[in-house]
Amino acid sequence: MFVFANLLDALAQILDIGLTVYFWILIVRALISWVNPDPYNPIVRFLYQATEPVLGRIRRLLPMMGGLDLSPIIAVLAIIFIKRFIIATLIDMAFRLKTGGGI
Repeated sequence: MFVFANLLDALAQILDIGLTVYFWILIVRALISWVNPDPYNPIVRFLYQATEPVLGRIRRLLPMMGGLDLSPIIAVLAIIFIKRFIIATLIDMAFRLKTGGGI
């Protein structure tokens, strides 16, 4: 059972790192949207390509708010929820499996 526990723990840690990186990519994208970035800059293009699939789906679900785009805030809140609930649950399950507490 310890092998499965280690697998869950590793999966949770990798997911946590990936979500943290994506969190910061979203923050940088939101910050550069306040200025007029060069759309041909490779960094700006990467940020838009990495975040637009998620933000575009959120925008389709949200009502129009004039010129205010709340999709980055919703995405950041979703990342925080996933990190606090799902990843914490995976880590707790792994700990219980390692210590014999069961699921």
